[in-house]
Amino acid sequence: MTNQPDRIIIFDTTLRDGEQSPGATLNKEEKLTIARQLARLGVDVIEAGFPFASPGDFEAVQGIAEQVGTPDGPTICGLARATKGDIKSAGDALAPAAHKRIHTFIATSDIHLKHKLRKSREEVLAIAPEMVAYAKTFTDDVEFSPEDAARSDPEFMYQVLEAVIDAGATTVNIPDTVGYTTPGEFGALIRGIVENVRNIDQAVISVHGHNDLGLAVANFLEAVKHGARQLECTINGIGERAGNAALEELVMALHVRRQYYNPFLGRPVESDAPLTGINTREIYKTSRLVSNLTGMFVQPNKAIVGANAFAHESGIHQDGVLKNRMTYEIMDAQSIGLTDNQIVLGKHSGRNAFKTRLKELGFELSETELNKAFLKFKTFADQKKEITDWDLESIVNDQIQQPPELYKLDLVQVSCGDRARPTATVSLRGPNGEELVDVALGTGPVDAVYKAINRIVDIPNELIEYTVHSVTAGIDALGEVTVRLRYEGRIFSGHAANTDVIVASAHAYVNALNRLYEALQNPRVVPQGTPVTSRV
Repeated sequence: MTNQPDRIIIFDTTLRDGEQSPGATLNKEEKLTIARQLARLGVDVIEAGFPFASPGDFEAVQGIAEQVGTPDGPTICGLARATKGDIKSAGDALAPAAHKRIHTFIATSDIHLKHKLRKSREEVLAIAPEMVAYAKTFTDDVEFSPEDAARSDPEFMYQVLEAVIDAGATTVNIPDTVGYTTPGEFGALIRGIVENVRNIDQAVISVHGHNDLGLAVANFLEAVKHGARQLECTINGIGERAGNAALEELVMALHVRRQYYNPFLGRPVESDAPLTGINTREIYKTSRLVSNLTGMFVQPNKAIVGANAFAHESGIHQDGVLKNRMTYEIMDAQSIGLTDNQIVLGKHSGRNAFKTRLKELGFELSETELNKAFLKFKTFADQKKEITDWDLESIVNDQIQQPPELYKLDLVQVSCGDRARPTATVSLRGPNGEELVDVALGTGPVDAVYKAINRIVDIPNELIEYTVHSVTAGIDALGEVTVRLRYEGRIFSGHAANTDVIVASAHAYVNALNRLYEALQNPRVVPQGTPVTSRV
């Protein structure tokens, strides 16, 4: 990607760093679904995964390279440690993409060199440019990261950056790997690179950071003022530990305050030209999709995409907003694609109208997916008087993220009340098509249902999260349920939507168990000594 000093490159790492959130593991089809939406969102670079980590990651990156990495699409990137095996795996997986990038990294902080790599500065200074040069044999677009840059000796890091740029690196990424730095420090770090790296004009300066102290977005915006022109971020800020800098917050900060940031990018103060290539009206839809597929709920008070982001309860605020929205709103909800809940379809709507509306909402389903989603729509249309765009999104998201139906829920029936002991009857179809039925008592209806399912599906697990929220207002609203199970240190998520939250709860639990069962039948094959996650 060419250096454009007057605009900000958005590098999305939801599918790589974001997927490292506990319980957020995605399969190939789910990654493809998110990648297509990221392309519609307008991100410049999609970091699709870590190809060497596992065969599944390799196949997912390769699939995204083939289907999303079109000539008019985004650059597709793969992560690789500074080793030939990693880099070759990334190069092979990315081969189908029209625009491809290899992102390679090695630590430069003394604490990482001593305790993790067990290498000297001299060794790292030799390895980094050699591996960048090797990556250049697969693609001209190579990014290099000095891992734990924020805690590295600046003078040593300057040497490494000069060496990798001389070797052909077109982007140098400065990661705050542990989320330790503050805005002033991070800005000074970027300024130091601009002033002291001899050949820095030959590469784009990128930043990557974690949110352990809640400062990632602030750090990035300060970095922009000092020369950073690529921001590495994730949808909803998901990622390891406290997550990454949130794409939606960065993009909207640069959008709402562009007059403030214009001079730092050499633009006239009054310029209204966008600072990024993001289609902001796709932000809310992308947030919802990632939340549903990863099972990571967006907190109501989350900036930009939280349920309360544009809500006003204070009487003073409500009065002001009614008179003029600018009194208490600095951005228009429609600018992120959040529109009023409107009836779009009903129980008499046909398949073509359903398909057309989904296309307008940005969903492109296969015929099989469309048929299943339409059947679910007709079922809900009989139960609800009003079907909104949000309902449609929930129906489709619920459909496209379904795991293989190794166990299929046939029936769930509960009996409960303040004078009754909650009892559940559950019927499942097993992997071989056999009918499996059991009954259980519980402290509540959901507990009874889950105990009955556990009696049928005898797989030990720990339920660590159960969340339910309504898609729209009203007593006939769809209820979305997300569950997360832990088994031997791994976390498996399940998601379902239904007008009956007990039924949705049962489906979500069975979905999570199906993922767990599939993992037990087809364990991931990871090369010996290779971590599934990285720490950039």
